[in-house]
Amino acid sequence: MNRVVLLGVKGGPSIRAKGAMPTSSLLDLDGHRIVVDCGLGVTRGLVEAGVDLKTLQTIVVTHLHSDHILELGGLVHTAWVTGLRTNIHIYGPPGLLAYWQGFLAAMAYDIHLRVVDDGRQPLTELVTVTEINEGSFAIGSLVVKTLRVQHPPVDVAFSYRFEGSKTVTFSGDTTYFPPLADFAQGSDLLVHEAMLPEGIEAILQKTGGGEKLRAHLNASHTVVDDVAKIARDAGVGKLALNHLVPVDDARFSHADWLARIAAVWDGPALVGQDGLEIAL
Repeated sequence: MNRVVLLGVKGGPSIRAKGAMPTSSLLDLDGHRIVVDCGLGVTRGLVEAGVDLKTLQTIVVTHLHSDHILELGGLVHTAWVTGLRTNIHIYGPPGLLAYWQGFLAAMAYDIHLRVVDDGRQPLTELVTVTEINEGSFAIGSLVVKTLRVQHPPVDVAFSYRFEGSKTVTFSGDTTYFPPLADFAQGSDLLVHEAMLPEGIEAILQKTGGGEKLRAHLNASHTVVDDVAKIARDAGVGKLALNHLVPVDDARFSHADWLARIAAVWDGPALVGQDGLEIAL
């Protein structure tokens, strides 16, 4: 079954009772299972999406902000103790290998015991980490293309385009970046981060953030109106909003997001929520 599941749709690293979890997604395409980003909650999100963690194959990371990578090590380790016996390939920007080596060092005591006492294959033998640049590579029969987007102050942040029997593009975190429309051209589905302008004040109030946070949001993320421009100019089949800022705020409904999209683009659009499954 070809599908995308939005496992966590919250923009930013904080979590709240009964609220959405930070960013992670699942792509099942042509027999390939790919996790896109590993924010807090990704492991439970995958299990609730019906994924047997022993079948984990590939993980791609858009950038190294904590809300996209915090649970990467935890996901891999949990898959391993669940019974993983096959290799996991992890792709992402420079710095990813240092993260993985740091995780292994932090968990060295536990990993050693599980190899010695449980007879597990050493985790280092099952995981391949590849730091990538803008360009393309293959995951089995899929062609994967990367575009370096603008997400200051992060130096390297990627969008990913997956091409198989269907084409799916994930924006990753980015400010409004017109070249992304060319990159996503003709995608069956575009999963794009989105920010509701009138919600910025609500975010600042909840987090206690000041002018620095306001400046970061405005410089580093894409307001939903501009997301609609990307979808329109790319001619995508469907748009799904994720990494929502704000999220779980009763003052704003899905209708608020969709109205802004409809003013720019008349295509089908979805406002993400944790666990939302999108058939391809």
